[in-house]
Amino acid sequence: MNIQENSRIEYRARINRVMDYIDQHLDQSLELKTIADIANFSPFHFHRIFSFLIGETPIDYIQRLRVEKAAWKLREKAPETITEIAYGCGFGSVSLFSRTFKKHFGMTPSQFSKADKPVYSQNGKLFSKNGQMLRKNLKSDAGDNADLCIVESNQFYFMKANIEVKEMPEMKAVYVRHIGAFNQIGQAYEKLFKWAYPRGLYTPNVSKSASITHDDPSVTELEKVRQSACIIIEEDVKVDGEIGKLTIPGGKYAVGHFELGFADFEKAWNSMCNWFVESGYQQGDGCTYELYHNDYTTHPEQKHIVDICIPVKLL
Repeated sequence: MNIQENSRIEYRARINRVMDYIDQHLDQSLELKTIADIANFSPFHFHRIFSFLIGETPIDYIQRLRVEKAAWKLREKAPETITEIAYGCGFGSVSLFSRTFKKHFGMTPSQFSKADKPVYSQNGKLFSKNGQMLRKNLKSDAGDNADLCIVESNQFYFMKANIEVKEMPEMKAVYVRHIGAFNQIGQAYEKLFKWAYPRGLYTPNVSKSASITHDDPSVTELEKVRQSACIIIEEDVKVDGEIGKLTIPGGKYAVGHFELGFADFEKAWNSMCNWFVESGYQQGDGCTYELYHNDYTTHPEQKHIVDICIPVKLL
């Protein structure tokens, strides 16, 4: 490996550490010097490197995560007031939160909390429970496409799904971070498998892997959605470069069991969302993940044997 490649990997590893730290301390004050120290860079150099690699300044990135976390809480009808949500998401005042929220979503937090919630997706479009097409900010997007909305809303396709609510164990994993379109996460898995295989950490059809989604794709723009391509591990290991470590929390999850081709994942997620509507549950705190039980390349139909796992709590 040449100097340029080593350097690129080291820079990405340091920025990944910062992103993990921000996730874990989003409700706290996050000064530039503090997060720059995590990366072992000067604040000036860190600001330039982070902005170059992530496409946002550190402050813009933190602010966006905070306001999107608040949006999730508002949308899920969490038993918190707007004031509690504002401070719980790291905003110094309710007025700052309200201004930031309206600038980001084009509506006030109160208006957002009353807007239709996206439940289904089809061909990358979002729909409410009654089939209304929505934009990312959850405002109606029918407009001139009203007829199209009605047609498409009657064509949702749900797979047969075996879904149960169960306790999932805490799992330790090594990961490579991916930001952007879901169908591009394979590049992160390639890096991860290349690192893990010679270390005896991955055996096809024996080892389990998981794709963790850290953002809500109905709130976060697709090119900014963060995912982690993971391999589940039993014991602690030393990581390096772009490889990081994380823990998938245990707890109560809605778990859907599927065999999926590449074109079936959206249908499977729609089936999970359809189940929620009549389940008596709502999505709980934490990240969703897909837990893979096989190497799809060895399946006779090239299918993934996968559990879709969504944290739940009672309505």
